[in-house]
Amino acid sequence: MSAKHFINDPTVLVDTALQSLSITNPSVALDATNKIVYRRPGHASQVSIISGGGSGHEPSFGAFVGSGLLSAAVAGTIFASPSAEQVRKAITSRVDTDKGVLVTVMNYTGDILNFGMAVEKAKAAGLKVEMVVVGDDVGVGREKGGKVGRRGIAGTVLVHKIAGALAAQGASLEQVYRVAKLTADNLVSVGASLEHVHVPGRAPLDPKAEGSLGADEVEVGMGIHNEAGSGRAKVELPELVKTMLSQLLDKNDKDRAFLNVNSNEVVLLVNNLGGVSVLELGGITTEVVKQLGEWGIRPVRILSGTYMTSLNGLGFSISLLNVVNTDIGGPSMIQLLDYPCEATGWSAPIAKETWEAKNTNTREDGTTSDQSIKPSGLKADASAFTEKLTSGLEALISVEPEVTRFDTVVGDGDCGIGLKRGAEETQATGDLVVDVANIVPVIENSMDGTSGALFAIFLNALVHSLRDLSPGEATPQLWSKALKQSCEALARYTPARPGDRTIVDALYPFVDTLGETGNIKEAAIASNKAAGKTKGMRASLGRAVYVGGSGFETVPDPGAFGLASFFLGLAGTEPDEEGWEM
Repeated sequence: MSAKHFINDPTVLVDTALQSLSITNPSVALDATNKIVYRRPGHASQVSIISGGGSGHEPSFGAFVGSGLLSAAVAGTIFASPSAEQVRKAITSRVDTDKGVLVTVMNYTGDILNFGMAVEKAKAAGLKVEMVVVGDDVGVGREKGGKVGRRGIAGTVLVHKIAGALAAQGASLEQVYRVAKLTADNLVSVGASLEHVHVPGRAPLDPKAEGSLGADEVEVGMGIHNEAGSGRAKVELPELVKTMLSQLLDKNDKDRAFLNVNSNEVVLLVNNLGGVSVLELGGITTEVVKQLGEWGIRPVRILSGTYMTSLNGLGFSISLLNVVNTDIGGPSMIQLLDYPCEATGWSAPIAKETWEAKNTNTREDGTTSDQSIKPSGLKADASAFTEKLTSGLEALISVEPEVTRFDTVVGDGDCGIGLKRGAEETQATGDLVVDVANIVPVIENSMDGTSGALFAIFLNALVHSLRDLSPGEATPQLWSKALKQSCEALARYTPARPGDRTIVDALYPFVDTLGETGNIKEAAIASNKAAGKTKGMRASLGRAVYVGGSGFETVPDPGAFGLASFFLGLAGTEPDEEGWEM
């Protein structure tokens, strides 16, 4: 895990992060001295809900303060409990106490002792206060957990959301306490991480130190403070998810069978521990939902996002809430989960009606197979066309390693792979317009990025130009005219011109020379020479502009080189015959 941070002073980091909550949500205020984020006065009286813990788990807990959720959150330093005095201050002076206060805390010794001491002091002062301890983690089983019990992790936010919604609807302290505890008792969670996290202000972790994770290892059940879990493994995501779900759901695992999950109504929370990309978390969520289906579980609500982190932890957790009857004669757990709130940390914008509609309708493609490209009327030797096109594609495929190497120096390394992928999927039939038209969807579907878009625009324009010029003989002059029209069409979408170090450097000379000479070999040679001149040419467009460095001095433009190679193959000319210099 990276030991680099924008804010290296942990005190400044926590203080400024807390300050941001009052900046981004006008309804909350900050007691900076005591690190308390709380709702500003002026709202209707209700049971107040207070939580908190060490910093480093954002958006928990401060970003969950707001209407319909927490009334206040108390922060400690990074991974350390706030003091009892901080919590007492929150209970007695930062929230409404008329209808009572519910304190929720995760099952960690320091949190329980400090929050518990504050609760007892508040009770001694005559206030109505109850406390619920959340322990949802199954990463450590009964035997190892002993008297300490299960740790509290991301499932805790579901307790906050449900209890906060109930309190906002005017329920009594007794009812809010009962439903909060019922929710906590019906939760199981487990996490996994690829690395330990680094706390700003501390010495960097030695990757070779005892307890460090190997490059290909994952810790199953790792806690949110770098605590060890149930073990380490070298597994891919499907096997990892299988292990995690087994720990959550296997009734025969007596060490971890904490909850008999009801497959009728289950809420799933896939939580980012802070360092997983949104893209990858999406893939993880899909895998979790897929495997839950194999257990016969189809969640009635699915929450996926960042709710409780371990700083920038490169991991995720899975939480399952067994939806049960609240027995209070009011809203159900699902209704409470769906209830609106105004807190910057809560992300669940899908409405109750959308979930319950279970809409499975889809839209079909607007085109069908009977709308295929019609013959053009252009006459050409089909076998010769196929032979030349195949030769060009084979030449393109053969230079893929070089194209990729060049693109790695000046770009992101995907150009050659994209060209090769598009080339390998192209099949020629011999009909000019039909063949070019059939190439277009292959390019569009197989080639990513700028090169794919440029080729697709150019080829679409070429189809249009060829059709406009048909019927007739497919002479070099006709090809030249169609190619020139395609270049003009391409120029409407990109400012790239010869000299900008793009594929255009190889395209224009080919088209111009073909028009002047009618000789495809001379056109290919001209293209090849122009592509060679891009070595040392500073880019004016594309990603290479931002990459910077001196790589452009050592390699030609990858796209131009690839296109020139295709033209040489098309003409049946070997690159080394033209004195290509590397």
